[in-house]
Amino acid sequence: MTTEPHGIHTSDALPKSAKPASKATSHRRTIHAPEVAAYWAERRRYLERIRRVPEVRQRYWRAIGMYLLRRLLWSFGFFPVFIAFWVPFVLSSFNPVVMASDLIPLLEGFVDANPEIQANTLSTLVIAWASIGFFFLVFDFVLTPFKSPYEYEADVYMRSWEQLNHDQLPDKV
Repeated sequence: MTTEPHGIHTSDALPKSAKPASKATSHRRTIHAPEVAAYWAERRRYLERIRRVPEVRQRYWRAIGMYLLRRLLWSFGFFPVFIAFWVPFVLSSFNPVVMASDLIPLLEGFVDANPEIQANTLSTLVIAWASIGFFFLVFDFVLTPFKSPYEYEADVYMRSWEQLNHDQLPDKV
């Protein structure tokens, strides 16, 4: 018996020397390689067909645009702003009066400083904003990958294809 990746068995017959380790493994449904190959061949054919459909292609580009916009807004809009307000708020023990009394002298010092120091401070803030944004953007792309409308359509089609072909195939014991 050979095992494909993900534990898919390609043969019903066990060699005489191989015995099931437990009852759970002996009752596992065996999937034959031709059935798996037919599934993936049909999925590829269906994906090739729907890639030519203009409505699905338009939905694909719209989904990519919305995905990128959401990721950028979360990474550069929400997280840096949240951290910029949350960290000082935590450091002031959730007391806005203490936070304001700590920040007002800093803001007065910024306003009274010469333009060179102000420009340096602003560039430091922009660098901090961008670094926090890019940090969260990378992890956001990793944690929430893009879900293609093509793949969704193929999943729906393949579920119905499995139902139709499962009904036509004889039951295997």
